[in-house]
Amino acid sequence: MPKHNDLEQKALQIITNTGKDGLLQSELWRKLGASSREGSRIALRLESKGLIRREKELCNGRWTYRLYPKRLPASINSILDCPCMMCPDGQRCGPTGAITPQTCEKLTDWLLRTAENHYGSLGDS
Repeated sequence: MPKHNDLEQKALQIITNTGKDGLLQSELWRKLGASSREGSRIALRLESKGLIRREKELCNGRWTYRLYPKRLPASINSILDCPCMMCPDGQRCGPTGAITPQTCEKLTDWLLRTAENHYGSLGDS
């Protein structure tokens, strides 16, 4: 029989793979091959560790919980347009190089644009 930690890890992986849509707690039990009682306890433990969030939901006339990961895996899409990826000065860039990330205007501009796109205009309050 699998250990609790093994089932928790497997459950967390299943929940994380659902992304922003989450999944019903009953779906998790089925995917784990666990009883509803065991599935509930696993979900509660993951929630108490701050790894998932549970939201009450009415499904087919019954109350249940939808489980969402608190963190999603990083995606390379978030840095595809970073100027460092194709920078001609990459060989000279570094903490002790002629060019540093702290003084690179291209990188600073990209970071500011990215922050503005994500958080809205930085001048608005």
